[in-house]
Amino acid sequence: MDLEIIRRYCKTLPHVEEDVKWGHDLCFLIGRKMFCVLNLEPARGDRSMVAIKATPEEFAELVEREGVIPAPYMARNHWVSLQDYSALPWRELQQGIARSYELVKATLPKKVQAELSTGAGKPRAAKRPVRPAARTRSKARLSKRR
Repeated sequence: MDLEIIRRYCKTLPHVEEDVKWGHDLCFLIGRKMFCVLNLEPARGDRSMVAIKATPEEFAELVEREGVIPAPYMARNHWVSLQDYSALPWRELQQGIARSYELVKATLPKKVQAELSTGAGKPRAAKRPVRPAARTRSKARLSKRR
């Protein structure tokens, strides 16, 4: 098993986007939230090859296994990191990735979940509309307040 096999599997899940973050991590996202991270440069000394989200129970169980550690910076959110692609059997890793996808998808806002379920395309980042009057104030109006 290698990075390309995991990448192909992640791309089979609906509405998945991929993005390179921090210069060397290939991240798979659902609704702009990460559910799987692959290290593109393992020679840099990073101990993590693959990182996925788990339930609290799965997290406790997985970190007891050889080659699986709490993910750096994300352990408090129940992310685990595999030190080697073979730390978990392929079928179990597939199930872990699918579970991570579902866990992250469940945390998305209801509106984004609805857009994804109806296939309305890629969700957009929620931005507040900017009112032109609120953005600029005339100097005359400001001077009257003084």
